[in-house]
Amino acid sequence: MALFRRRRVIRRRVTVLGSTGSVGASTLDLMDQAQAAGTGDFDVVALTGGQNIARLAEQARRWRPGIAVTADPAKLEALRAALAGTGVEAAAGEAAIVEAATRPVDLVMASIVGAAGLKSAWAAAATGATLALANKESLVCCGRALIERVQASGGRLIPVDSEHSAIFQVFPAEAPERVSRLILTASGGPFRKATRVEMAAMTPEQAVAHPNWSMGAKISVDSATMANKGLEMIEAAYLFDMPASKIDVVVHPESIIHSLVEFIDGSTLAQMGPPDMKTPIACALAWPDRMAWPAPQLDLAALGRLTFEAPDTERFPSLRLAREALEAGRGAPTIFNAANEVAALAFLDRRLAFLNIAAVVAETLDRMTKMGADADFDDACAGALALDARARRVAVEIVGDLALAA
Repeated sequence: MALFRRRRVIRRRVTVLGSTGSVGASTLDLMDQAQAAGTGDFDVVALTGGQNIARLAEQARRWRPGIAVTADPAKLEALRAALAGTGVEAAAGEAAIVEAATRPVDLVMASIVGAAGLKSAWAAAATGATLALANKESLVCCGRALIERVQASGGRLIPVDSEHSAIFQVFPAEAPERVSRLILTASGGPFRKATRVEMAAMTPEQAVAHPNWSMGAKISVDSATMANKGLEMIEAAYLFDMPASKIDVVVHPESIIHSLVEFIDGSTLAQMGPPDMKTPIACALAWPDRMAWPAPQLDLAALGRLTFEAPDTERFPSLRLAREALEAGRGAPTIFNAANEVAALAFLDRRLAFLNIAAVVAETLDRMTKMGADADFDDACAGALALDARARRVAVEIVGDLALAA
């Protein structure tokens, strides 16, 4: 006769950096669902957001953190007014976000998009808390220094990207020599079957219409160019201490297998599940435990089959450029990330054609290499930010040149 086992309740003090974005909002929604199901008990210490004051205020009224921070100082009074009578402190600006990131908690969800999230993630890394990292730029720009900073503080870094979460869940951290290869899966994005001629005319609306995932605009553009998979290759190299030669990408349109780990004995382990970001978020929130929530179930019979194909680096050159940056090392990944962010945002602003996103990245890498630009790795965060700023200036100039030539 089976014994009845009570569901374990996961208790955490949590700060969410970037709570109004896609991952941040999903984190709070998941916590809400877990609490309703009786499997989670969360105390929110701090929330930070961007321009969406209404959403940030709504989240703060629900969770009653000690502080709610908007990145925009011009929005401070609006935030204060929205939180009047709640007892929640309102603050604004970069310094306030960094301060919020250092408040004592069990877990910091770092989900501020882009290089804007680097300083706060770097600050959180020194607190001893678990750093649930959804901001890929922090790892791409700071490299292993970020991981070492977390470890030195007694904390743990848990990746939240679905691909890295998949690898994290099956990777033998105690014996990495058993691994022969990491295989990242890619959906192929909305333009997987499009020709270069067709992609040349693609609009921002088409680029953000991802077939499987619900994501923010910039990340969706990165999926359309496959730059996101390039950034994930760089992240995987740092997270799992693997060389570029042992990291591959396969296109898997159904997005059911989230990544695979191949072992030296020929075995390959894969983590599977419906394409829902709440699953890797739940993994990070509860690790090393597991947290029950109303998760979508995987129905393989209904799916019928899973398909795979090799990535096309001719149609999606950003993937090739990322691998070259990873192999070049030092500051090249930071330059790749900065140029890609500038170009993707210019495309979203309709100042740059879709195919020119990769062109801007390639030209920025070329110019910066000839200039001898590199990061100051004596201070990884400051050095990465300085190099990021220089690369952005070069990329902005290139975007301007392409606009004039159009």
